[in-house]
Amino acid sequence: MLEQPCPDCGFEAAALPRESIAAEVLAATPRWQAALRRADADIRPDPTTWSVLEYGCHIRDVHTIFGLRARLILDEDNPEFENWDQDETAVQKRYWEQRADVVAAELEAAGEQAAAVFTGLSPEQWSRVGRRSNGSVFTTETLGKYYLHDVAHHLYDVTG
Repeated sequence: MLEQPCPDCGFEAAALPRESIAAEVLAATPRWQAALRRADADIRPDPTTWSVLEYGCHIRDVHTIFGLRARLILDEDNPEFENWDQDETAVQKRYWEQRADVVAAELEAAGEQAAAVFTGLSPEQWSRVGRRSNGSVFTTETLGKYYLHDVAHHLYDVTG
């Protein structure tokens, strides 16, 4: 995903300047909010595909998780990220029962907080590393691009 365009949504991480990660996160927010205002936002298109509301909840939580992970990279030497099971989180937080207007506001706030972590970084800060428990290593830059792909990909899922 970081080296080749996504075959589904077309996101090109390699072509994205790292300094634009924060702006791209913020630019996606109004599109997410518009999707969450749809009358059918809480309806699943089929039993195995999340509704716009559920995807919105997920992206709100993605903002939070990746903002925290980026902050860890900047504050600690080679931190290991806690595991995050997105499906378990969806069940625990009962995504399908949440209110779209509340999720839209929370998504905006979480996106602003995460974007702030990726703003004004020095070259050294962009190169700091962290890792997942499976051994995957990310720099602040690659983590930001990976994160932004999730935001863009799921926006593509709900808007086409």
